[in-house]
Amino acid sequence: MSNELKLYNSLSREKETFQPLKEGYVGMYVCGPTVYYDAHLGNCRTFISFDVIYRYLTHLGYRVRYVRNITDVGHLLDDGEDRMLKGARLEQLEPMEVAQKYTVGFHEMMRIFNVLPPSIEPRATGHIPEQIEMVQDILKNGYAYEVNGSVYFDTLKFMQQTGLYGTLSGRNVEELMAESRDNLKNQSEKRHPADFAIWMKASPEHIMRWRSPWSEGFPGWHLECSAMSTKYLGAEFDLHGGGNDLKFPHHENEVAQNFGSCQCKGARYWMHTNMLLLNGKKMSKSDGNTISPHELIAGDSAHVTKGYSPMVVRFFMLQTHYRSTLDLTDEALQAADKGFRRLMDGHKTLQSLQALPDAQPGALDAELLELMAGVADEMNDDFNTPKALARIFELVSRINALKGGQLSLDQVAPDTLDRLKQLFQEFIFGIFGLQNDDAADGDDGTLDGLMQLIIDIRAEARTRKDWGTSDKIRDALKALSLQLKDGKEGTSWGREV
Repeated sequence: MSNELKLYNSLSREKETFQPLKEGYVGMYVCGPTVYYDAHLGNCRTFISFDVIYRYLTHLGYRVRYVRNITDVGHLLDDGEDRMLKGARLEQLEPMEVAQKYTVGFHEMMRIFNVLPPSIEPRATGHIPEQIEMVQDILKNGYAYEVNGSVYFDTLKFMQQTGLYGTLSGRNVEELMAESRDNLKNQSEKRHPADFAIWMKASPEHIMRWRSPWSEGFPGWHLECSAMSTKYLGAEFDLHGGGNDLKFPHHENEVAQNFGSCQCKGARYWMHTNMLLLNGKKMSKSDGNTISPHELIAGDSAHVTKGYSPMVVRFFMLQTHYRSTLDLTDEALQAADKGFRRLMDGHKTLQSLQALPDAQPGALDAELLELMAGVADEMNDDFNTPKALARIFELVSRINALKGGQLSLDQVAPDTLDRLKQLFQEFIFGIFGLQNDDAADGDDGTLDGLMQLIIDIRAEARTRKDWGTSDKIRDALKALSLQLKDGKEGTSWGREV
């Protein structure tokens, strides 16, 4: 590699030069979904971000073992009810039916957004022996205790002996001690309110349960990722990723468990994606400030004026750095729609350009080479997709000028033009994972125009009370996976998912 890859390590809170444990190889673990409900857009942003990171590491020549788990043992909700069991009760299904249903749905959503599958996708329920063994190791090393069939990690002891607890999340040790004095009286079993369960004894009504040396029960949520990451990547590995909301307590507790079991910290580099907002606010079902991936693609929400193709949504997400807050608005999506079409048109125009064998490379040639080098430079700076895209759009401007005659191909070496075509192919489709999309293809808005004509014809039929024609139009569009949405401000259209 001509340039060093730098990434922001949440553990050190600094950008660091990436140095894998084994030259040419990368072990990467990303916390996957808890499959008791449909994946939300925040999940999609995280997995799209790490998909780009996975693709870019591969592009750099690394052999990447990418592990992304499926959590099919539900961890406890705030109200004390298990997520998987709650899903099973609400849908009148067995817990593993719930897990299978939403695992299939998650995979389909990843396919729609062109997210590559990981190298290994372990399920928590398939690794109960490994989790029991890790609990035994933590107990043996003195960092856990058993009470009434449940096993808790001794956070206070771990903090006092190692000083490591809180290093990832920045949690204040003094505040944790004060919390202990204030709340210890409210703890029925735990010695300290920050102690967390690594094995839980199952109550009589709990369906998902396994035999262990301590009780019939189930593993703690945090334990699952520690056990599965070390099984497939080793006691020490390169990268661990997830959403920023997992930094505490989930990832902090992973670090503690890994060290508590083998005196290893697990991942050397921790990476976290930031929050996805909707119209400047945190998404919330209670106040209606939410939109699902399906609703966004179909346009079936009051928050958008039309449906947006999955590739436009993916492009929109890449326009913001993965560590920055991303605000989803209809206006921003409309701008992304236009930007995506411009990018696809730029690629199409580039393919039509033919090199001149007698070209005399000049200042334009040097400018193109500098811009191309800049694309990789931006990606090497903590996977900065928005800045890399900005460089590519500068190249699109030069491409359009070459096509229009404002710039001349006789100043561009044939080799430079070939390298430009290769760069567009590698970055747009290979690294950014975008696909040419019929719904967004063509800057002239042909499909939008045709759909508006169909909507007008249908509106006239409805005015004449010609319900047969109206229904025929609706059914024909449905067969093409196109959906009409009637609202107060008129009729819009989108693609069904």
